[in-house]
Order: sequence, then C-alpha cells, then structure tokens
Amino acid sequence: MNIYMDYQATTPCDKRVVEEMLPYFTEKFGNPHSGHGMGLEANGAVDVARKKIADLIKANDLREIIFTSGATESNNLAIKGAVHYYKSDRKKVITSTIEHKCVLETCRSLQSEGYQVVFAPVLGNGIVDMDFLKKEIDDNTILVSIMSVNNEIGTIQPIKEISKLCREHGILFHTDAAQAVGKVEVDAGDVDLMSISGHKIYGPKGVGALYVRIKPRIRLTPLFSGGGQERGIRSGTLPVPLCVGLGKACEIAKNEMVQESRRLTEMKNYFIDKILSRLEKVYLNGDRERRIPGCLNFSFEGVEGESIMLGMPEVCVSSGSACTSASLEPSYVLKAISIREDLAHCSLRIGLGRFTTFDEVEYVSDKIIETVTRLRSMSPLW
Repeated sequence: MNIYMDYQATTPCDKRVVEEMLPYFTEKFGNPHSGHGMGLEANGAVDVARKKIADLIKANDLREIIFTSGATESNNLAIKGAVHYYKSDRKKVITSTIEHKCVLETCRSLQSEGYQVVFAPVLGNGIVDMDFLKKEIDDNTILVSIMSVNNEIGTIQPIKEISKLCREHGILFHTDAAQAVGKVEVDAGDVDLMSISGHKIYGPKGVGALYVRIKPRIRLTPLFSGGGQERGIRSGTLPVPLCVGLGKACEIAKNEMVQESRRLTEMKNYFIDKILSRLEKVYLNGDRERRIPGCLNFSFEGVEGESIMLGMPEVCVSSGSACTSASLEPSYVLKAISIREDLAHCSLRIGLGRFTTFDEVEYVSDKIIETVTRLRSMSPLW
C-alpha cells in the first residue's frame, strides 16, 4: 500500500486529461506546423488548449501563451530572455531567497555575465520583505522575479502589491506560478511574464507554458535557435498531445478550483490541529493562513525528517523539495525563514491534493504521531 502525499513534487495525471490526449498520439498525429488537413487539425487543438490556459490565468489573448517543456524552461526563458533583450544601462535583477532552484541558478548565471542580482529576504512567515523590495527597486533595476507560491512551505506572496511597485518604476515583473496556477486565483494582468507547469496541476510531465504579455508587448531573446515556432520565442515542433493535456488540466482546474480548495482547506485544518494537539514541540513552517491549502510543512523537534519517512515507508511525503531532497544540507527555504538548523533537518513536507481522502489524512496523521513518538522514545537526546 502506498499513500501519496507529495503533491508539490508532482501530481498524478487526471484520467480525464489522459483521455483527451490519447487521440493525438495515434489518430490525430499531424504536425501542427504543417499546412495540410491533419496539420491544421493538430494546430487547432493546440490553439484550443492555449485558450483554456489563457482562461485559467485570465490572459486576454491566447497568443500570450507560449508552450515550453516545463517551468524550468519557462523560468529560464522569461528571466534570461527579458534581461538579454532589454540590454541597457540597467544591470540589476531582484529575486527572493526562497525561489525555486531553477530561478536561483538562472539569476546566478546572470551574475557571471556581470549583472547585479539582489536576493530579497523573506520574513519569518515566508512572505517576501516588502520594505526591502521598496528600498532596492531603483532606476538600475531591469527585472523583478518573485514566485507566486513557495513549493516547500506553500506561502502565497503579495503579487498584486509587488506588481504595483514594479509598474510605478517601469520594471518588468515575472512570477514563477507553477505552484499557484489551478490552486489559487492568479491574474496575468498583474505581471509581464508568468511560468506554468503541467505536472503540478494533474497534467502530463514534460510540458509547461510561459505567459508573455502582448499589450504592452514584452519581447524576449530566445534560448535557442530553430524554425521560429511560438511567435519566434520558442522554436521546436510542439508536442500536441502534451499541449492538449495541459489545456484540459487547466480547464478542469478552472471548473473545480473553488470546491477543491474548500475540501483541501478542511483537511489541512484538521491535519494541523491534530498534529499540534497530539505532539509537543512541533512547528508549522510558513504562515498558517497565507498559504495554499494543500501544502503543509512541519518541524518535529528531536527527530530528523528522513527518519520519520523511513519509519512509515508506505507514506509518500518529502523531507524537502523534490529538487533538493537528495542533499544532506538543510532546506535553504527553511534557513531563509530563520528556522534553526536542527529544526530544518527535522522538517517534513506533506502535500494534499485532488485525490487525497479524509481516510488517508486520518491514517497519515496517526502514523506521523506514532512514528515521531516512537523515535523520540528511543532518542537519548530527547
């Protein structure tokens, strides 16, 4: 038996998404860039998917949706593409200390090119320090990149407030919305560039999208050369089944987000209350209210997160984000919110999602309480 509670790492592909994709592998397999009937049919399916994505994020024009291989490519294309296109006297890029690794590493690569990168701190609740941003944004700033929702602690950033600040200074604003889209309301009108991932919203792996504002038009330098597909921004033959799958996933999310959020909020509150009432010296990392309902992160004093995972092998949870969980270093996100290093090692991320049941919440919460209690009883330090 496996109980899956790692929905921030990836989500199962919704069966309705799979059904929508299947014909485009075998029957409707035309190249969407070909001018004949089958090509036009495939191209039409891609544009329908584009429209579904645009509808979910409230984009005004389906041409603003550029398909990519996932959020990592979208983030690289947005940040490097914008900075390289708008080469000027401006040399500063601002991001936060808790961004996904692909954003942090993209910004560090810009540092090696001579750009100044400022890593804005976050407060103890995981929300970016707005006072710091207000002081750092100046006439030398070309781009601000702040994620909408953090992948480890689930905190929701004040995107509208940051947007207002950037607009006042004429600065480009990008957000990595991989963990936000389909879970909370997002509005493309607040940003210039937005990254989306398929496999975080019950779509297929290997596909994502980048929202690129048309009015006023945002231009990007492509990451690689090719046939000029996707308005010349992202060359390469589009994977039609994956594009169709991402579109269907967005359509389902738009229709079911409110009721799904309500259900997950109920499970989240039950889970938190039960853990905190039954175990002492347990800490919920990140703001309790300003977070997506499906992401919980606890530190259990005296017990390492990896030990808890080993003690309940049938439960699929994480001791950090998927991209860093193999590292022996404590989570850089938890360090950024000033969690003690020993507590950072004692963290567990629990992801609730569309197919999580109350019975599973009951089982896993009981299992965590039992495992932590047993491990503490064997620890000479405890």
